[in-house]
Amino acid sequence: MPVAVACSVLAAATALPATALPATASADPGEAEVEVTVRIPEIEEPGVLALSVAGDAVPLTENGSDLLVRQFTGRLPTVTVTDTRTLEAIPAGSSWAVLGSSSDFAGTAGQAPISAGHLGWKPRLIDGGDTGLVAEGEEVVTVLDDPTQPGNNVGLVDQELLVSTYESAEVTGGAYTVDADLYLRTPADVAAGSYHSTLTLSLFE
Repeated sequence: MPVAVACSVLAAATALPATALPATASADPGEAEVEVTVRIPEIEEPGVLALSVAGDAVPLTENGSDLLVRQFTGRLPTVTVTDTRTLEAIPAGSSWAVLGSSSDFAGTAGQAPISAGHLGWKPRLIDGGDTGLVAEGEEVVTVLDDPTQPGNNVGLVDQELLVSTYESAEVTGGAYTVDADLYLRTPADVAAGSYHSTLTLSLFE
């Protein structure tokens, strides 16, 4: 926090008539010094729980297509959750999680959109620290797949778990990273052309 200090010392004297000055008075009125001090403390910024992503775009390229299904794959840029809060700043019993959801893929030349249910992911924890209390979410497969977990063949239509902890207080002071394999699966007769969607990642506590 900037600190400004202004100090002004004023001195005023009423001149005595020359005839009133003693014959032995000095012609020098003299001077005085005033020392001004200030202590400026370091700025103490509060700790924060924050989310960052190492990129803002993911190109998907065709990989693993067959006669019935076309598949396009890519990798989510590394996602980092950083917690610099003190224990006193963390609500008791709190937890945090990063959730993701996608919009539909819109065709840039008027093609019919591809629903977000055709986009799946498989999260992968890169660095979860030493506590074992940070974990990646389960795989979410697409509407064209058989479920690999009960009811998980829905795609990224709704908020799906990327990474989380159930003990915020136990993992504060660290930075945790995760990415995910992404795959778009469409019918073989999907219209050719360019498509784009937005994958939104949100950090909640």
